[in-house]
Amino acid sequence: MSRESVVDRHTVLVVDDNASNRRVLRDRIESRGLAVTEAADGRQALDSIRKSRPDVVLLDLVMPGLRGEEVLAELRADGELRDVAVIVVTAVDELESAVRCLEKGAVDYLVKPVKPALLAARLDACFERAQWRTREKQYLSEIEDANAQLERRVTERTAELERALSEVTRLTGKLEQENMYLREEIELTQGVAGIVGRSGAVLSMLAAVRQVAASDATVLVSGETGTGKELVARAVHGSGSRSDRALIKVNCAALPAELIESELFGHEKGAFTGAHARHTGRFELADGGTIFLDEIAELTPALQARLLRVLEDGEFERVGGERSLRVDVRVIAATNRDLAAEVRTGAFREDLYYRLNVFPIACPALRDRTGDVPLLARHFLTRRAAESAKRPLKIPDDAMLRLEQYHWPGNVRELKNIIERAVIVSSGPDLEIPDPIGCGPAPDLPPKGASATLAECEREHIVAVMERTRWKVRGADGAAAVLGLKPTTLEAKMERLGIRRPGG
Repeated sequence: MSRESVVDRHTVLVVDDNASNRRVLRDRIESRGLAVTEAADGRQALDSIRKSRPDVVLLDLVMPGLRGEEVLAELRADGELRDVAVIVVTAVDELESAVRCLEKGAVDYLVKPVKPALLAARLDACFERAQWRTREKQYLSEIEDANAQLERRVTERTAELERALSEVTRLTGKLEQENMYLREEIELTQGVAGIVGRSGAVLSMLAAVRQVAASDATVLVSGETGTGKELVARAVHGSGSRSDRALIKVNCAALPAELIESELFGHEKGAFTGAHARHTGRFELADGGTIFLDEIAELTPALQARLLRVLEDGEFERVGGERSLRVDVRVIAATNRDLAAEVRTGAFREDLYYRLNVFPIACPALRDRTGDVPLLARHFLTRRAAESAKRPLKIPDDAMLRLEQYHWPGNVRELKNIIERAVIVSSGPDLEIPDPIGCGPAPDLPPKGASATLAECEREHIVAVMERTRWKVRGADGAAAVLGLKPTTLEAKMERLGIRRPGG
């Protein structure tokens, strides 16, 4: 910055009770092109400063009346004048005096006589500082204006965003309602975890699924074979907090009694003949997730006791092992038998029953929800037709009526098998439902008061179906398909009920 630009238009007030001293300072300052005013004492100095604020004040300390330090104090006490640059020019060459003046706001302290070059340098420093302060004030003013303008724009924009957010909230609520409605429609037509139906019995069952899914409570699913007990178990698991972990399934009826313990709890190497390596059991595999014990009533008393310990303590040992293992597993069990009756006969442990029956869910038989038959039939038809790449088929009204009137001993699984077989054999646009469906009319039930047990009725029905299918278990025309059972489940039932082919 050039000297001309620094000194241009600046004024200096010289305050000294000695006229000779004032004249010497005036001459030196005016020689640099600066404007100079004078004051003979402190009071005149304050009046002059208030009237026409100078850029710099050269202030003597020892004066009659108001002394220099008192002038400094009044300037610093005045909010409008505290920024005036004051250079003390005095004959008092004392450190204490200089410190006091600087503490009271003086920017410099010069001892008389002052060399011209030193005075010029100190004045230039004050002028530069004044210029920077002026620019700083301008910048601050501009920043304040910009901030005020920004705040106005933010306020306006915030109001716009709040209005937009309110509209988004309204539309989100509307979409959520529509989405809920559509989900309910999809659930009715496509099912929750494969469970299709809109009858009261199914809706109550699904409500129970939603209630228990959020907890880790043990669930006992009951219902006839083919009613969808495994689907209910999957729905409970899939809607709960463990849905990202494994659902391990064990069909207790499909495994031989001598292997079920090893399958559930695992075994150590050498635990028995053929145990060539350590085997991880299903409970270990399900740690952190869910284990589904299907056909729980088929467990032997010994295994029932071991299962009870797992439910109570979360601990077990592998077969042949000594170290206790601890697992965190949710248990869902299923049965097609009346466990309460099994408890009364001593076939099932009472304490285990109560441990399993924390939250019971009953799967309704298809004959008790015939209103769902058309929905289920169309659901299975759509799925099977898509899988087989066949053209769309429709179910004639008379065929649908026969489906609704059939007694469905094999429940939903039997209906699924009937539809799948019909898709395969149908050659025209209509689905060809066999007549009669299944094995014909429902078997006669024993009259009231008859002494036949549930197991005896079940045995008679299986024998009748086996005879009609010429003792064929597997295949599309086998007894398992007719009954709506898995072949392994039917074979286990026949073993349990002592059913043998005559002469076999």
